[in-house]
Amino acid sequence: MGITSYRGIPGKKSGAPTVTDEKLAAYYHTIEGILLADHFTIESCKSIAYGLQFSLSRERASGLMRIYLRRNGTFTLDYSPLKDPALRQAVQHLLEKKLPVVHPPASRPPASHSPAGKPKAVSHQAATPRQDNPTYDVGYPVIGTDESGKGDYFGPLVCAAVCLDEETAGGLRAIGVRDSKTCTDGEIKELAEKIRQVCAGKYEIIEISPDKYNKLYGQMKLEGKNLNTMLAWGHAKALGELLKRVNCQVAIADQFADKRYITGKLQEKGRTIRLVQMHRAERNIAVAAASILARDRFVAKIAALSQRYAMTFPLGASAAVIRAGKQFVAKSGLPALSLVAKMHFRTTAEVLGNEH
Repeated sequence: MGITSYRGIPGKKSGAPTVTDEKLAAYYHTIEGILLADHFTIESCKSIAYGLQFSLSRERASGLMRIYLRRNGTFTLDYSPLKDPALRQAVQHLLEKKLPVVHPPASRPPASHSPAGKPKAVSHQAATPRQDNPTYDVGYPVIGTDESGKGDYFGPLVCAAVCLDEETAGGLRAIGVRDSKTCTDGEIKELAEKIRQVCAGKYEIIEISPDKYNKLYGQMKLEGKNLNTMLAWGHAKALGELLKRVNCQVAIADQFADKRYITGKLQEKGRTIRLVQMHRAERNIAVAAASILARDRFVAKIAALSQRYAMTFPLGASAAVIRAGKQFVAKSGLPALSLVAKMHFRTTAEVLGNEH
């Protein structure tokens, strides 16, 4: 057991799911009719992950626009590929004026309140860079990195990196990708599978087993370093492996360590990439995607440990964790504790009854 790397490797065909839903096609044709009636030209339309993309123009201005089908059955219109400000404003104003807007299905009034014969109304929330706090918008393509397990006594430390462009970012927003701390385990499992499909070949997951973690931490402590250095090492490892397969100039991560340590570990790539660190970086969609992949892998490994040792390993560092630690030591012996737990935690002293 040690450091394990998981990566998305594309197959013969793209792993990103596409949408051919009749409801989506009907909504596109509604938009098409509105735009054509206002003297726009529609030149092409293609299926993308969880939606459709089409090109439009009027006079000398042109650009792309995307429609995404959301998990709740409504739609998101992504105006961000329309780089001409006047064109984007004109299209957005026209569609917001002509398209019906309602709340998601759970908040919809009864069907009997809708006039007969009218098309079913759908949401057309704009998906522009301003959908995230502008502070967290660093442009595309971008790599987001995050970790899971740093606050959990049992289990590995998992670091993940995900590279997104505008199209994949819009697709992930449409399916509900967000900070893993706001998701249930069931949602994380479902979203992680979709992220792996949409981002095939453009993600990396580094898993540091408890045994390897304890050895690395011990080595770093002798060098006068701390947990933040360990986190930076994991982020740098995931980022460096991903940069071997993708071309990206910007990465974003939470602010936990001197970014020079991370970029220094990236060798040649580290001298060209711009690393942005900020608090609550999970508001950026790339970091949110990385947080979900990392948590999904961590939860899976906790389940594997529980099955291997025929006992439950609780998450966190609570009283239940201390009880589980005592149970494990009684069953498997003290030396085996380093195979399942992060030994530098104060929890270890409590498990061994040495707390003061």
